[in-house]
Amino acid sequence: MPTNPTNQTDPILTRLLENLPSGWRVSQLYLGPTFTASFIENTDGERRIGLAVLPGGVPSEVGFLQPGFNRLDLPEASAFSQHALNSERVKVSAGLATLNALLQPDPTLLSPIDAGDWLVEEGRDRQVALVGRFPFIDELEQVVRKLWVFELEPQPGEYGFRQAPEIIPQAAILAVTGSSLLNHSLHDYLALANPNAKVIVLGPSTPLSPLMFEFGVHVLSGVLVEDEKALLDSIAKGLSFRRMKGTKRVSLVRPGL
Repeated sequence: MPTNPTNQTDPILTRLLENLPSGWRVSQLYLGPTFTASFIENTDGERRIGLAVLPGGVPSEVGFLQPGFNRLDLPEASAFSQHALNSERVKVSAGLATLNALLQPDPTLLSPIDAGDWLVEEGRDRQVALVGRFPFIDELEQVVRKLWVFELEPQPGEYGFRQAPEIIPQAAILAVTGSSLLNHSLHDYLALANPNAKVIVLGPSTPLSPLMFEFGVHVLSGVLVEDEKALLDSIAKGLSFRRMKGTKRVSLVRPGL
């Protein structure tokens, strides 16, 4: 059963962390009200940025990290990304953002598929389980046969973790927020999917790695950073992902889908 765990083994993150490129250092971390951005560089001067949600915002101080910009010189980004397995939310977010920076795939493998559009098309007249409260829920409700929405703190009409084992196997489409990696529950949700269901993991925290397909995922819908300044302005203002500037939504689709 999905829980809200701490200090537990995460099979998905463990797998991703086993296959990281070396030669990248963490130069900066930006801790905003809702997102973490990790800046990594290699010896050739190439620069990448990875994102992750920061649930609950950042406290006044977390160890050596502070709210806002943290200028660092951590020689091995792959080692720092191990914080993704932590149970402390700020460290998990920083580790996952760094992991996402390291895992950026070959652009030729990416497509411009929008997760909301994909769900509307694939979910038409089907039963859909959605883990996360997304802005396209109203549109989705108009076309699906049945929609179940799961949340950490469910509102009326939504469902919590305890009902997941009964409901999720009924869904023809399972969509799970990538931010479920932050509380290490993604693997639990994926394990409940019907073997015939189509599964998408979506949102800015989503790792764009083909290794995710080993866990039954068919579509990964995340982001790439296009405009660093616009992105940082958005993060500093605490904007939601929907209003965030400076990113491009992209998807990685399982071959043969």
